Amino acid sequence: MVVASLIVILATMGLVQYRQSIVRSKEAVLKEDLFRLRDAIDQYYADKNQYPSTLETLVTDGYLRQMPKDPFTNSETTWQTVQAEPDANNVTAEPGIYDVKSGAEGVALDGTNYNEW
Repeated sequence: MVVASLIVILATMGLVQYRQSIVRSKEAVLKEDLFRLRDAIDQYYADKNQYPSTLETLVTDGYLRQMPKDPFTNSETTWQTVQAEPDANNVTAEPGIYDVKSGAEGVALDGTNYNEW
């Protein structure tokens, strides 16, 4: 009975560690995806002196091979975009996408919300 109890306790501890490692790996992938998307937006701006109108523009113009999937929503369409401020020197130009954030609900292991990253 004592041995069975110890096995159950150890298995429970192992399961908790396993679940946390899955969340940690998804968070690492999310951070890397956001870094790559933001880097592609910056490269687009540096090349064309304007921000992309959509995230798909980054793929069609060759700045990304494909749109990454958000690891928490498992979708490439849930990215939340932040529009740039209108250019005072060129009022006819579309503002475009300045930044991107995750569309995932929930709180990270460090206590921040995923959609604030």
